[in-house]
Amino acid sequence: MVTEKLYYEDAYLREFDAEVISCSSGENNTFHVVLDRTAFYPEGGGQPGDRGVIGGITVLDTVEKGGEILHLCSAAVKPGTKVHCEIDWDRRLDHMQQHTGEHIISGMICSELHCDNVGFHMGEDTVTIDYNAYADMDRILEIEAKANRYLLENHPAEIFFPGKEELSKLPYRSKKELDGEVRIVSFPGADMCACCGTHLSSSAQVGVIKVLSHKRFHEGIRLEIVCGQRAIDHLMTCWSQNSAVGKELSSPYDTTHSALLRYMEQTDELKKRIAALEEENFSLVARGYAGAGDTYIIREAMETDSLRRLCEAVHSVCGGICAVFSGSGSSYRYALRAPDDRLIDLCRSINSSLNGRGGGRDGLAQGSVSADEAAIRDFFS
Repeated sequence: MVTEKLYYEDAYLREFDAEVISCSSGENNTFHVVLDRTAFYPEGGGQPGDRGVIGGITVLDTVEKGGEILHLCSAAVKPGTKVHCEIDWDRRLDHMQQHTGEHIISGMICSELHCDNVGFHMGEDTVTIDYNAYADMDRILEIEAKANRYLLENHPAEIFFPGKEELSKLPYRSKKELDGEVRIVSFPGADMCACCGTHLSSSAQVGVIKVLSHKRFHEGIRLEIVCGQRAIDHLMTCWSQNSAVGKELSSPYDTTHSALLRYMEQTDELKKRIAALEEENFSLVARGYAGAGDTYIIREAMETDSLRRLCEAVHSVCGGICAVFSGSGSSYRYALRAPDDRLIDLCRSINSSLNGRGGGRDGLAQGSVSADEAAIRDFFS
């Protein structure tokens, strides 16, 4: 018996009654339930399968195998049982918003770039789409703006199963060769595509489309997008973060980027001044070790580059090896300057005795140890 596909008759159907045709054991302690009719959409065409409940039993996923629509349930349901079913509507609506939004922007991109949509995946967080022609992000954002204007105009969807002769005359998109009955989903002026998924009845219900990322993919591009509530949530998060940044920078929300650039310039200047002061300080410290021979120094925590430069400064005047450790508690980083014939053995000895890791060459080694100051002093004594 072929299951009646209620999701094609009414994509907005949330609850329905059905009869259990069969129930068999599946993988991972699931049970495969087949109904005489279902509004649960099975995974396909890049859209995940629906979840929900059948007669109070949780539906973990819905798939189609061998022509049968299998509801993967958490417990068995006796064949012949009349059951009331409910789909997870929030999840289904999200999928319909993503799928419909993807159709509209993909149709426009393919039309303007004269390309094909060669990949589509609807993830838990974003939708990933691949195209076999390239356009830079500015061009994609222009198309995004056009797609969002289309949403606001509230165009109705047209979904139909054309005959073979009619189908041959339609300028529809498809990712693969199709046999048998073909379902066409059309948003006039934006897209016409062969698709088996569930869609919204009008473009305005998508709400908004937002392109999140753009990168080269083979000869074309890969985009990440979000639509509907996902896009709203994303934009609200961005607004919240930008407002927080603006508050820290004492800048209005629409000038945070220029304020950040000024802050970065100031930071770079401060780094240069700190580096110059460190050089002076390191020179003064090094004078105290002139001619001292083999030397080790333990200092408060400092940046890795500063640690190396202090080691270089002292090594240049001490006349022996130089090891500088910086940190606190039982965590220190080190820089070691020694002749090549001593460097490796000394570095290995430090790492072995002080529970460290690191290495080097050309007279310089760097690393870290898990030891306190007393242990470091004991080692060098």
